[in-house]
Amino acid sequence: MSTKIILTRHGHVAGIAPPRFRGRENIPLTDLGQQQAEAVAERIARLWRPQAIYTSTMQRCIDTGAAIAKACGLAGTAIDALNDLDYGDWQWKTHAEVAAFASNAYETWHRSPQLIRFPKGESLQDLVARTSEAVRLVLRDHRDHTVALVGHDCVNRALLLQVLDQPLSAYWRITLDPCGLTEIDIIDGRFSVRRINDIGHLEALSQPARED
Repeated sequence: MSTKIILTRHGHVAGIAPPRFRGRENIPLTDLGQQQAEAVAERIARLWRPQAIYTSTMQRCIDTGAAIAKACGLAGTAIDALNDLDYGDWQWKTHAEVAAFASNAYETWHRSPQLIRFPKGESLQDLVARTSEAVRLVLRDHRDHTVALVGHDCVNRALLLQVLDQPLSAYWRITLDPCGLTEIDIIDGRFSVRRINDIGHLEALSQPARED
C-alpha cells in the first residue's frame, strides 16, 4: 500500500497578526488568504492531483479546500476531525489580553502546552484524538490514493507530531504558515515526511508578519 497525504493550512485570515486565539471563530479568508488558496491549489493540482479532499468545518478551510477542489475537478468534504482547537473562554481574545488575565496559564501554554486544558475548551490530548480520526479515514478509505487535508495551524501540528512520533511537548517546534505544504507518504503502514511547510508557491505574494 502506498498512500500520500498532502497537508495544508487554510489561507490568511484576520486574527493572525496581532495574534488572536481564533479557534471556532468562523472567520473568512482575507483577500491575501484567497490568493494563497489559489496558489496552493494550482501547485497541488499540478504536482499531485489528489483523489479526495477533506477540510475542517470552519469556513476558512472550506474555502481553501474549494479552491483546491476546483483546480482538481473534485468536491471537498468537511469533517469534524480537522476542526480547529476549541479555546473555550480564550477564543478570539488577543494573546496580550489572555496574558493579562491568565498569566500563569498563558505561560504554561507556551512552555508546556501538553499540560493545558483551555477553560470550557479542549486540550491537546483531545485534539490528537480527533486528528488521528482523519488519518484513520485516509488509511481506511483511500488506499493507494493521494488525499489533500486542509486544516488549521494547531490541527496540522498535532497530526505531524503523531506522524513523526513526537511528544506533545514538542508542539511549538513546528512552524506551519498559511497555505504551506506538507507531504506525507504512507508505504506499507510506515510514515515518511517528505517536506514540511513548503511555501515556494507563495513567493510572489506579499507576506504578513509571522504570528507568534
